[in-house]
Amino acid sequence: MHRAGIIAGHLNALGGSVTAGGGPLVSVPVAAASSGSRKRPVPVFLETSDDVVIVSALRTPICKSKRGGFKDTLPDDLLAVVFNAVIKDSGLKPSAIQDICVGNVNQPGSGAMISRMAQFMCGIPESVTLHSVNRFCSSGLQACASIAASIKAGYIDVGIGAGVESMSLNELGRLQPGFVLNPRALANELAAKVLIPMGITSENVAEKYGVTREKQDRMAELSHSKAAKAQDEGLFNAEIVPVTTFLKDKDGNEKTVVISKDDGVRPGTSMQVLSNLKPAFKENGSTTAGNSSQTSDGAAAVILARRSFAKKNNLPIIGIFRSFAVAGVPPEVMGIGPAYAIPVALERIGMTVDDIDIFEINEAFASQAVYCVEKLGIPMEKVNPKGGAIALGHPLGCTGSRQVATLLHEMKRRGKRGFGVVSMCIGTGMGAAAVIEYPGH
Repeated sequence: MHRAGIIAGHLNALGGSVTAGGGPLVSVPVAAASSGSRKRPVPVFLETSDDVVIVSALRTPICKSKRGGFKDTLPDDLLAVVFNAVIKDSGLKPSAIQDICVGNVNQPGSGAMISRMAQFMCGIPESVTLHSVNRFCSSGLQACASIAASIKAGYIDVGIGAGVESMSLNELGRLQPGFVLNPRALANELAAKVLIPMGITSENVAEKYGVTREKQDRMAELSHSKAAKAQDEGLFNAEIVPVTTFLKDKDGNEKTVVISKDDGVRPGTSMQVLSNLKPAFKENGSTTAGNSSQTSDGAAAVILARRSFAKKNNLPIIGIFRSFAVAGVPPEVMGIGPAYAIPVALERIGMTVDDIDIFEINEAFASQAVYCVEKLGIPMEKVNPKGGAIALGHPLGCTGSRQVATLLHEMKRRGKRGFGVVSMCIGTGMGAAAVIEYPGH
């Protein structure tokens, strides 16, 4: 076993994979431990010095865009809050961070400028580098994967993967100044489908795969009920960083407030209430405001490190980033992306759906979330156990890193070693998924 560990360590150091078809972000189970409720034993991975571990994952509250707690808060202020929080939580010195990647969708330049300003505003020095990434709704997860890839490649030992979005300031679908649509795109079938509104892609999924209005409303009801229960019991408190900010009234007067909880959760949301809502995107359609994700504001950050660096610096290890995959799907049914990305991420490390304890699947629309869960045969009790984006909200660039925080804190509450998946669909026709191990208390 010791010799196998050394060999695996050398392979990982070279950025290679121990499995055919894998990539530098994959690990291979070398043994299995039994667990009574599973159809097969729990995979056990070799612990190597080059493992990418997670040492902190926190988020701001998620607030309704244009009318919630962050309607007057700038995205760089939200980002500075979570940067500060994860640095303090991990015990890492700001100057020790070697790179930062921030996911953002709607901010000009994918938020590269405001992210660098946020870095400086919270005391991270200019010697620490930063870049931004835009893979639409997976941007926050892609930021984490990009930092993980840099660690695996040997470029850095520690970095921050983060995400931020202010949909109060930058609306979904609003074209940036200077954007010019290439007329040739309309003559290309796939390119033209990229322009299909997200709500219509939801209707396409529902119609093509037979996802009924009742199933969609049931998922929305469940999302709110689970989130409301978790909020009432204070279960989000460990992952949320309160934000001191201000709110303007209709006369422009400012009032200082502390935002400490998600404000999109609606306790008491019922099938009766949801069934009375009219279709939002298509006459006689099934997608409504009630069974779609909310447009939101928020930020989240995750510190990832090489295991050897974390151990040397006495950093807490709360997770291991085991695998990541992105899969392409037809743009007109982009919501099915997780059903294709999740199997790829699992297969790369020799795992199956049955091996996973929790699936954090973004509820962009109930239609696509229902389809993905049913397609993969995932038991509903494993899906978004504390609610999803229909209840909590979906600040586009933030969501992926928010899901990592929510997943790891839920697994910490459960205490035992296990595995979770973070996944989401991606506008233009993709899905992304990451497999994360919780090492246990």
